[in-house]
Amino acid sequence: MQKTMDSIYSRRSIRQYKPQQITSQEMKTILNAALYAPSARNLQDWHFSVVQDPALRLKLKKILIENMNNSGIGFLIQRAEDPNFDPFFNAPTVVFISGDTGDKFVDVSCGAAAQNLMLAAESLNIGSCIIATPELLFAADKEDELKKELGFPSGYHFVCAITLGYKNCENPAAAPRKEGVITYL
Repeated sequence: MQKTMDSIYSRRSIRQYKPQQITSQEMKTILNAALYAPSARNLQDWHFSVVQDPALRLKLKKILIENMNNSGIGFLIQRAEDPNFDPFFNAPTVVFISGDTGDKFVDVSCGAAAQNLMLAAESLNIGSCIIATPELLFAADKEDELKKELGFPSGYHFVCAITLGYKNCENPAAAPRKEGVITYL
């Protein structure tokens, strides 16, 4: 139990990674933890697309930056114009989590899987960061083509992405926790 709590309390969103790829055994362990997450009605209607190919990651980065520039949203445009900006924080692995559009609870199920995935990564001293900006990848006219290239099953939509890699920084301190968010009845 203490190891679980240690992973929960020490996990941080990491935005600096070493270029070295995580091992296939580490990736299997991390993905297996995601598969053991609870899911609404035990449908397990999630899918994990693991991007480790540098050329594909670069292609996704370019599409995402282009879509950010075309979004009309000031802070996204400003970030995209930074020549050092990488929406994936130069992580060697990005896991795209998609879910069945026919299940109204799939986002909750995918969120639970994402949390298991990140806690498993932390237990292996692998950094992670959940990101939603890649939703803009699917904002252009090539959405179906991109979903197919990423291996999304038919009828699935993007939920979130997780960057993974060996940490190239110290774990930042935890942000202060919000008070007043628990009510006992």
